Amino acid sequence: MSAKRRHKWAIDFAGSSRSRGDRGAVVPAHHEALPVPVGCVTDTTGVADRVKDVDPNLIVKRSWDIALGPIKQVPMNMFIMWMAGSSISIFPIMMVGMMFFRPIQAMLAIQNTFKSIEGQQAAFQKLVYILGNLVCLAMAVYKCQVMGLLPTHASDWLAFAQPQQRMEWSGGGAYL
Repeated sequence: MSAKRRHKWAIDFAGSSRSRGDRGAVVPAHHEALPVPVGCVTDTTGVADRVKDVDPNLIVKRSWDIALGPIKQVPMNMFIMWMAGSSISIFPIMMVGMMFFRPIQAMLAIQNTFKSIEGQQAAFQKLVYILGNLVCLAMAVYKCQVMGLLPTHASDWLAFAQPQQRMEWSGGGAYL
């Protein structure tokens, strides 16, 4: 008995109940009810509901983080464009391609992105998200123009231009 009092926890091998479920179970030596440990959740029903009820500002903050995500990528995209250079090679072409496809994919998946967002600011947040992606697309178009990939000069359209028609014919003198 004195050994049990020295240790707070003891293994009860010779307890009064010998059912299969509690053989070798760790029980408190003095059989008192201990407090629940810190961080242990005993009731898991409605945890998400309680979080929403406790701090609705957290949802608004998270949704604004999602909405401002494309605008936060603009400085990094500018740095990547500068590092890629303006030559026509595989690395700059891949960078420009990724700068085109990421905003387009993000705008196509806007419903999945904003599925969990609710409230009166949701429409404005979607608008900010779309504008940020349009800014990223505009930067990709600008990079294509700098690299010379966009047909902006008249010489780029020569295949579609009609050949010039002669207005008059002239002939030279004959030598005898």
